[in-house]
Amino acid sequence: MIVRQTSIFKRRVKKMHRAEKEALDKVVKIIMSDPSIGDMKMGDLAGIQVHKYKHNTQQYLIAYQYIDDELVLTFIDHGTHENFYRSLKH
Repeated sequence: MIVRQTSIFKRRVKKMHRAEKEALDKVVKIIMSDPSIGDMKMGDLAGIQVHKYKHNTQQYLIAYQYIDDELVLTFIDHGTHENFYRSLKH
């Protein structure tokens, strides 16, 4: 499986605290083991899956795209729910 990150995803991870990065690493490993775990989106966001997880009391979302034919997993964005889907559309 080929795993990729968008530049937006890399920038957001770079700004995270250490504990947040460790929680994200665990979720990334879970997604890599089972890419179908996320909810498939429809409409403008067709083809994108979003997985929700909690760190401390804050809920985070991670958006990714998995192309089964090519075995390519691309992490698109990561953040809290506030304006998350709006930023994905742009």
